Order: sequence, then structure tokens, then C-alpha cells
Amino acid sequence: MNRLYFSFLITGIAGLSTLLGIIPVFIKTKNKDNIINASLAFASGVMLSVSLFSLFPESITLLQSKYNNKGIVVVVLLFIIIGVFLASLIDKVFKKIDNKLYKLGVINALALMIHNIPEGILTFSTTTTNLSLGITLALSIMFHNIPEGISISVPIYYSTGSKKKAFLYTFISGFSEILGAVITYLFLYKYISNSFIGIILSLTVGIMSYISLNELLPGAIKYNNKKLTGIAFVIGFIFMLFFK
Repeated sequence: MNRLYFSFLITGIAGLSTLLGIIPVFIKTKNKDNIINASLAFASGVMLSVSLFSLFPESITLLQSKYNNKGIVVVVLLFIIIGVFLASLIDKVFKKIDNKLYKLGVINALALMIHNIPEGILTFSTTTTNLSLGITLALSIMFHNIPEGISISVPIYYSTGSKKKAFLYTFISGFSEILGAVITYLFLYKYISNSFIGIILSLTVGIMSYISLNELLPGAIKYNNKKLTGIAFVIGFIFMLFFK
């Protein structure tokens, strides 16, 4: 298979693995609060773990090709702050939504779309230049995309009662990764560099950290089962340490 087509395929599989996150909505239970609580806390732990132990150190490594140590600190912190600002801006845009759980799902979907586009750029560009590394990267992305899907599908489903809406919102978020690959192929392929990818990863750290600590974890805590919240969060946090 042509390397270019294969790169699109790998990026698509990684992105659409987000759809596996809709599995919890098919679990029949009398206590939906526990499902929502555990799902949100688990997704929060995963996102924070990925941000701290995968994306953050990788961004520093990639930026070493262009900046000295002081420059790296400035660039990384700057784009983390920009990422937090973008996520908080989305939060403010939808603050008037009365249904807090639905609002959480919408904010997660939009913020993760922003995150998935550069992730698609990264996966596609890596796979076209280094097939083995690209596949390894795609597998890692698949494992953390599943909890991301949970963070979208569970709030949307339990706030609307619609599996179709849960599927649609999750699909759109995952599909944006393919969009990132298309953007790279059409416009950015000649300009991709280690420093460019490092900046994108720093931006993503800000977005995902905001979602984890300001949206998902507080959303889980509201269900008044701190023990379940803590256990699910820790499991998610530790789980991703094996797939960084």
C-alpha cells in the first residue's frame, strides 16, 4: 500500500478509536450516577496523565532542536497558557446552557476537536516519514482517545437520553483527527518541523489539563461519591502510564 494512503488510514483508525468511548452508554444500570461519576473521573485521570507524562516531556524534547533551555521554558509555558485560554473561552461561550451535564459534553467535544486536529497532523506527518514510529504513536493515541470518547459520550447520552447524539458528537470529535491529516497533506506538509510539533503539543497540554481539572473532575465530584471518584481517577491516571 502506498505510504501516503497508509498514513491516512493509520490516522483515521487512531482518530475514530474515540468511538469506542461510547461503550459505557450501552451499560444497563439502575445507578446511572455511578456510571457518570466513574466515567468522568477515569477520563480526567487519563487526560492529566497523558498531558504530564507524555505530551509535556515530548514537547520539550522536540523544541530542543530550535531553542535553548530558557527559550524552551518560555515557549512551552506560553502555549500551555494559550491552550488553557482556548479551552476556557469555549467554556464561557457555552456558560448559558442550563443543563450542566450536556454543557460538559459539548465543551469536551469542541475542546477535543481542537486537540485532535494537531494530533492528526502529528500522526500523519510522523507516519509518512517513519512508519514504525507512526504506528507506535497511533497505538498510544488510540488508548487515550477511548477515554476522551467517554468524556463526550457519557455526558451527552445521560443529559439527552439519545445514543445517536452521543455517537454523533463523539464521531465528529474523532473525525477531526482525519481533518488534521488532510490539512497537513494540502497545506502544511512542507512546513512540518520538530519545533512546530512541539508547539502544538504544548498547546494540547493546556487544553487537556483544563478539561481534566476544570471540567471532568469537578463534574465527577458533583455526584457525591468521593471514594468512587478517587478510585476511578487514580486508575485512569495510572492506566495511561503504561501507554505513554
